[in-house]
Amino acid sequence: VHLVESGGGLVQPGGSLTLSCTATGSIFRVVAMGWYRHAPGKGLELVAQITSGGSTNYAASVKGRSTFSRYHARNTAYLQMNNLNFDDTAVYFCSSHVFTAAADPSSLFWGQGNQVTVSS
Repeated sequence: VHLVESGGGLVQPGGSLTLSCTATGSIFRVVAMGWYRHAPGKGLELVAQITSGGSTNYAASVKGRSTFSRYHARNTAYLQMNNLNFDDTAVYFCSSHVFTAAADPSSLFWGQGNQVTVSS
């Protein structure tokens, strides 16, 4: 299973971007998906997640200006972030719990990371 990310880059303060993450490979079912970020000098932070129960949760730092959506048929998730500020600069990682077979427990997979830089 691979998580393919796209959509990062350089954004001006106040701008917007959309990150996408697609799970590919031997997949029986994608259970949950999430976005994390790692900013310079900080630990790994959960940005947003869609749980196995279908609930969507956001970090306080992005709540109200971010939308996390999932396209089940294509095993793809999107994170739209608006009104970006310097504190949003980080490497963003997609994660997903995936069943690769019906009888196996789910496994956690990670994307390769996508740099988002907010700069004027």
